[in-house]
Amino acid sequence: MNILIIGSGGREHAFAWKMAQSKKCDKLFVAPGNAGTGQIATNVDIKVDDFEGIKKLVLSESIGLVVVGPEDPLVKGIVDFFKADKQLKKIKIVGPDASGARLEGSKDFSKAFMQKHGVPTAFSETFTRETLEAGLAYLDKQSGPYVLKADGLAAGKGVIITESKDEAKASLKEMLTEGKFGEAGDKVLVEQFLKGIELSVFVLSDGKNYVILPEAKDYKRIGDGDTGLNTGGMGAVSPVPFADAAFMKKVEDLVVKPTLAGLQAEGIHYVGFIFIGLMNDEGNPMVIEYNARMGDPETEVVLPRIKTDFVKLMAAAADGKLDKIKLSINSKSAATTMVVAGGYPEEYKKGDLMEIPEADKDTVIFHAGTKTTEAGVVTNGGRVIALTGLGRTMTAAVKKSQKMAKKVKFKKKYFRKDIGLDLMKYLD
Repeated sequence: MNILIIGSGGREHAFAWKMAQSKKCDKLFVAPGNAGTGQIATNVDIKVDDFEGIKKLVLSESIGLVVVGPEDPLVKGIVDFFKADKQLKKIKIVGPDASGARLEGSKDFSKAFMQKHGVPTAFSETFTRETLEAGLAYLDKQSGPYVLKADGLAAGKGVIITESKDEAKASLKEMLTEGKFGEAGDKVLVEQFLKGIELSVFVLSDGKNYVILPEAKDYKRIGDGDTGLNTGGMGAVSPVPFADAAFMKKVEDLVVKPTLAGLQAEGIHYVGFIFIGLMNDEGNPMVIEYNARMGDPETEVVLPRIKTDFVKLMAAAADGKLDKIKLSINSKSAATTMVVAGGYPEEYKKGDLMEIPEADKDTVIFHAGTKTTEAGVVTNGGRVIALTGLGRTMTAAVKKSQKMAKKVKFKKKYFRKDIGLDLMKYLD
């Protein structure tokens, strides 16, 4: 069949890379795509929220399967648009409708959902501009570290964690009265700080059945040792050494099953990925957040470990037939290092010419913020390119990933040197 992937990041390049390997994939399109997707698929310059433009493309190219990568079109209702359109409603589309995408689109909704359906999570209170004084008083009663989360979409950067009560109060004021995160910060959650170590679990649902994909751990802060500002993600590893069978059984029983049962109870027919951000709190899973799509850069380590035909998997999800699919996983470890533009996650420059190495054995290069020009491939975003290494051990995978990251060249490039190092103690 002809397939369309919506998005332009490393996640979408990983989707395209995996789908291009399938015998079921005829023509592959990515909208808008990047320099990497352009090497294996046809890029089409359509914005992810231009639903009419996407409709024209789907009809003109006889596309039979659409996979939505990023959260923005999901929250804006691309699936609802397809289902309401006579010409599109029979097209297979993987992604939740707007009601399901609220799991990511509203932190306030998702927190209330977890509490209602018994999913283990941190306690929190939500405040608005009108209840700012109550929010400041609430902070006075809490002890640090303090966690503040913008309610809406903020490109992975709407979370502030600080040890300082004064900084927490100043941040709450900035978010609610000065528009620090725009409309996303019209409501702010003040949340209990969870101690432990994070991981991400990915569930693919067809509305009734589900499969749990390989778990991953990502690295959000800009600096080595998890220091500095939050980013969209600086690297990831899979599998996660402490996520053994006993822990993952707890995740399935205490988190995955109540989440899916809750969606069904609320009348939400959820087709697509649920990204569950978890904290391992002394062997017990606590949910930090939901996302309504795959993570980036986690996709860049999860997909290389999936052996099952990915087109078959996506079609089964869209058709409600995931119970007919057997998921097969590669036992190798995967690690990815994200190379970013200097200055990211604050101001950075685009348009720098890049030198990109050839992939070595057991490595895959996933473009994120790149663009093809007459002069060659140039940077076109903050997170520029992800270098994934595979190995029999995590140490080997990390070495391959870091070695490739060093070979990428452009002005003021930067990457973290400590991806996966915090997990080595679990491998002794």
